[in-house]
Amino acid sequence: MSAPVAEAQPAATKKRRPGGTLYRGAEGMWSWVLHRITGVAIFFFLLVHVLDTALIRVSPEAYNAVIGAYKTPIMGIGEVGLVGAIAFHALNGLRIILVDYWSKGTKYQRTMFWIVIALWVVVMLGFTPRHLINVFSH
Repeated sequence: MSAPVAEAQPAATKKRRPGGTLYRGAEGMWSWVLHRITGVAIFFFLLVHVLDTALIRVSPEAYNAVIGAYKTPIMGIGEVGLVGAIAFHALNGLRIILVDYWSKGTKYQRTMFWIVIALWVVVMLGFTPRHLINVFSH
């Protein structure tokens, strides 16, 4: 048996793959990526939180040492990242619910993404300065 012969396609009818990255950067893709990243980050925070809280049963001294480490400026800045991740994940989760259950959700998903970003910026502008003042004033 011989291998099937491929028909030659004219150059004009061949589909061309655009160059560059696989991801095109549209709002839906960035929303998806950021939702997964923030979800994983929140999961690991909760895991560490449960483990460090469990230290009190094992060694109160170790627990106090960990809590003392959390009171550093680096951890205070990390808390800004944590609140940012939680705020984005929550707001984007509401957007996802609207896209899934609202009949016009897919039509307005791009607009809702930018609304989520705007609300996230407002939340972070309200939280960050106040929190950092507390972190660096002690």
